[in-house]
Amino acid sequence: MAPLLKLAVVFACFAIAAAESPYRFYTWNVTYGTIYPLGPPQQGILINGQFPGPDIYSVTNDNIIVNVFNSLDEPFLIHWSGVQNRRNSYEDGVLGTTCPIPPGQNFTYILQMKDQIGSFFYFPSLAFHKAAGGFGGIKILSRPLIPVPFDPPADDYTVLIGDWYKSNHTALKAVLDKGHKLPFPDGILINGRGPNVTSFTVQQGKTYRLRLCNVGLQNSLNFRIQGHKMKVVEVEGTHTLQVSYSSLDIHLGQCMSVLVTADQQPQDYYIVVSSRFTSQVLTTTGFLRYANSNRPASGPLPGGPTTQIDWSLNQARSIRTNLTASGPRPNPQGSYHYGMINTSRTIRLASSAGQVNGKQKYAINSVSFVPADTPLKLADFFQISGVYHVGSIPDAPNGRGIYLDTSVMQVDYRTFIELFLKTMKILRRAITSTATPSGMDGGQWTSASRNQYNLRDAVSRSTVQSWTAIYIALDNVGMWQLRSEFWARQYLGQQFYLRVYTTSTSLRDEYPIPKNALLCGRAKGRHTRPF
Repeated sequence: MAPLLKLAVVFACFAIAAAESPYRFYTWNVTYGTIYPLGPPQQGILINGQFPGPDIYSVTNDNIIVNVFNSLDEPFLIHWSGVQNRRNSYEDGVLGTTCPIPPGQNFTYILQMKDQIGSFFYFPSLAFHKAAGGFGGIKILSRPLIPVPFDPPADDYTVLIGDWYKSNHTALKAVLDKGHKLPFPDGILINGRGPNVTSFTVQQGKTYRLRLCNVGLQNSLNFRIQGHKMKVVEVEGTHTLQVSYSSLDIHLGQCMSVLVTADQQPQDYYIVVSSRFTSQVLTTTGFLRYANSNRPASGPLPGGPTTQIDWSLNQARSIRTNLTASGPRPNPQGSYHYGMINTSRTIRLASSAGQVNGKQKYAINSVSFVPADTPLKLADFFQISGVYHVGSIPDAPNGRGIYLDTSVMQVDYRTFIELFLKTMKILRRAITSTATPSGMDGGQWTSASRNQYNLRDAVSRSTVQSWTAIYIALDNVGMWQLRSEFWARQYLGQQFYLRVYTTSTSLRDEYPIPKNALLCGRAKGRHTRPF
């Protein structure tokens, strides 16, 4: 399968909150610990001694205060995947916007779940730490007065699935640093555990919400439950038309909510997760256990899809926005008529791979990203020249061989653009909640393909497949990372930053730098203005 591109633009906001918005406080201690997910002991990253880390529970507009103590022996950063906090990219938790937390020190992230609901997750973004853990789920519920298009479930489970290596993250990082590719993963985990360990208990006749997130490194996964249908009700913050599926492809970085009704005879049923688009199929199992039953799961494991790209594309296209569902705000938001707005710019992105100075590299539009010595957002704020230059990545493939640069593309605030991905199979949503994959197909894109775009109810989502056209309203000022969600590829350069720019200094457009912001590189020793 071709490279996955994750346009990870997560909006961390130093919240200027209305008085009625509650605060939720978390204190996390990040440590190393011994874990045994696939049998052999290995070094994992724990949060408060847990692997995976604790869930963040929130309601729309809540202010989330997370005080993170870094007890590792190296710098650490947490990225909030999919959380669209507005008007501040300083606390995004990626190296282009945020200084890492030094060993032995702490940093307080201040986020607001502004006008948002849904299922997301957090994870470490530096030094290949994601291969060691440090991830967990994020649940954002609607406010009590906002109707939800389904009845309250009997319970609400986070289900984190992902491929996994038996090797420590330090060994995997060393492989990449030497210029090599990673080997095939060793297994698949469900909530940090290997085969036949994870289970979820249900009562017959009741309905449960499963928040499924693919937190892995390399592979799309298929999820299914023996004898049970799954009704998709939400994809990364959008209520969807409620369609039932026997199995679901969940791509790297993607989350979705499904409702499962315990409508079978009381016993245990297999939960199966298997890799997709791989010549060697990895499979793991868990259990859906009916309460007060001692009957073990039996029979063959439920099979996954037997076809590849076409099946997955058709499923992706079948998931659509529920236009009659209420939004996260009390005032009606109406439909976003993205098909009726003229685009001001078309940006075409293509992936490539090759050797640079004898080492494996990956690129977007021929540019393989090189991290700067100072976060790009801090360089903007302090007006430090020479950290990067705008236009270091072209708007379209140029046919050049791969070269190294700190790639930044500038776009204008409040414009509406078409983003077209060629030979990129999966895309992480970027910029705003209105980044809408309107067209996708398995063949070649032509200008006539625009006639087939879904301009009514396409879901704003984190992952798409094959060639993809996306309409984006650039309504959030900041420096936002766009990256491959194949984690080794982003580490080896398949990423860049989109600078959404305005000359305005109004707080309505962008909050100033937080007064607790960490300063590093050429920004070290400078002073932030009072907030």
